[in-house]
Amino acid sequence: MELKIALLQLLPRGDTAAQEAAGIDACRRAKALGADIALFPEMWSCGYEIPQRPDELGAMAVDADGAFVRRFGTLAGELDMAVAVTFLERHDPLPRNSVVVFDRHGQEVLRYSKVHTCDFGDERMLSHGGDFPVAALDTAVGRVMIGCMICYDREFPESARILMLRGAEVLLVPNACPMEINRLSELRARAYENMVAVATCNYPEGKPDCNGRSTLFDGVAYDRTSPLSRDMLVLEAPGDEGIYLGGIDLDALRRFRASEVHGNAYRRPELYSPLVSDEKHAPFLRDDFRP
Repeated sequence: MELKIALLQLLPRGDTAAQEAAGIDACRRAKALGADIALFPEMWSCGYEIPQRPDELGAMAVDADGAFVRRFGTLAGELDMAVAVTFLERHDPLPRNSVVVFDRHGQEVLRYSKVHTCDFGDERMLSHGGDFPVAALDTAVGRVMIGCMICYDREFPESARILMLRGAEVLLVPNACPMEINRLSELRARAYENMVAVATCNYPEGKPDCNGRSTLFDGVAYDRTSPLSRDMLVLEAPGDEGIYLGGIDLDALRRFRASEVHGNAYRRPELYSPLVSDEKHAPFLRDDFRP
């Protein structure tokens, strides 16, 4: 029960048509490597470019049910491989940073828009999403429960926690930023505390403000051979452009989740009411926060 995930660590190619062509080619190459899931970096349809003029931004956006996204659904069915395609989604009042996951039959199973937009930067031009859905994904090695986070969502433990509580076993995380020790540590923490696998796909070096280092953490922090924790890092890509394949032992992950102490086993939610308070106090007051 090894689930193989291809991290498509690709440089942008240009306009939407060029992105589509390059993405299709990458998916075919991922399938040839034996992938069960292909994961794109953040907002692949536009190469994570966010114009600050509303008219330019709107012209760059694509429909979630439009030709660009649907082409990857068709491709998923052709390849018998799940595809998580990312795009700048046309939306009112402002576009969204979104991902759609198609199963190996070409059926859409999950649609997610980034909840924690980077309002301190270019993403102030985008609408934020409103939920953290989880879905059952049919793969060649069986059904797996998946959820998605996008880049900055990683920095809020609540994102992965909600996905775990809703049943997610594997988190797919499109990304577009420098992956350094602290951000990689956040991904490791999300995998550890929730007993979930976390697959992150970033843009490679050559894309401004990105450096590759896409990762896969398998979520299994301990095994029966040692009282010490093990390294959950299955794959860390270099900075170079490429397709990087890593595997998750789903049977081992499920045994671990059924017996270990993290996740939802010993939580005390009756004490967590401050987590859902909307009050903000110094030093965390920011003028550019958008409700």
